[in-house]
Amino acid sequence: MISSITNPKDFGRVAVLLGGDSSERDVSLESGRNVLDALKRKGVDATIVDGIPALVQALTTQKFDRVFNIMHGGDGENGVVQGLLESLRVPYTGSGVLGAALTLDKIRTKQVWLSAGLSTPRYVRISSEADLTAAAATIGLPLIMKPSCEGSSVGVSRVFKQADLSQAVALAQRYRGELLMEQLIEGGEYTVGILGDEALPTIKIVPAGEYYDYHAKYVADDTQYLCPGLQGAAEDEMRALALAAFKAAGCWGWGRVDVMRDRSGKNFLLEVNTTPGMTSHSLVPKAARVRGIEFDDLVWRILETSFVTEGRS
Repeated sequence: MISSITNPKDFGRVAVLLGGDSSERDVSLESGRNVLDALKRKGVDATIVDGIPALVQALTTQKFDRVFNIMHGGDGENGVVQGLLESLRVPYTGSGVLGAALTLDKIRTKQVWLSAGLSTPRYVRISSEADLTAAAATIGLPLIMKPSCEGSSVGVSRVFKQADLSQAVALAQRYRGELLMEQLIEGGEYTVGILGDEALPTIKIVPAGEYYDYHAKYVADDTQYLCPGLQGAAEDEMRALALAAFKAAGCWGWGRVDVMRDRSGKNFLLEVNTTPGMTSHSLVPKAARVRGIEFDDLVWRILETSFVTEGRS
């Protein structure tokens, strides 16, 4: 159960952790500034801290009481920040070490979901010695090629012809971590925000272009977001699946689960984001607004999760 805080002074001094050195730094900077502004409007004593070295210094010299983690990707979401804060006994927002570390790795998240009987597209882990032709035959065209440990559609390619496979692999190899070859599910793209024990209304993503890539996510103003994205039993089913996937991966507090729905109506889990964006284009705030939670109140409720550690490991 998330604590219900009414007095902003109860939060103490809050460090808003943003930036860092991952490929998602620019998005994190915008998210962090938005979070900071919301906290200040709510009367919370909040200060921006950019990256882990600055965080360590701030925690030892400025006596912060808790951390609002909005550092996307890399060490912000792979368990490093979470482990640091656990060892220093500093409360923080979002999932703990296990949930963060697991879900930044798409391959191992899939392994957990499959063991729990949850649906996810077929995949093959690609090593440096992998036979790409054989792997592609296993998955079948069309397919997706992506780095296993990146977010925001960084390094992702859609491959429709065997001749384009090598180029897709070369792009994915620019980023750290293993590579993931995945079945391309043709159908609707959805996302489900999680806040506490509740799955927020689904969002159906309809990009103006052919795909929902980095540009459509963070730059374009013509991407459509339909919320709720489904109705009736289909809406309930996807929200229940997303919440089950979030919990199965050891996640807690808040986050976002991305889902594909094929043309027959079957849902396939793609990934979990344990520190979703909080920009003008971001999806959790859009779903929260439909649920009746405005941006400043959403930021407040996320910060409230820092008071509760039960269920977070």
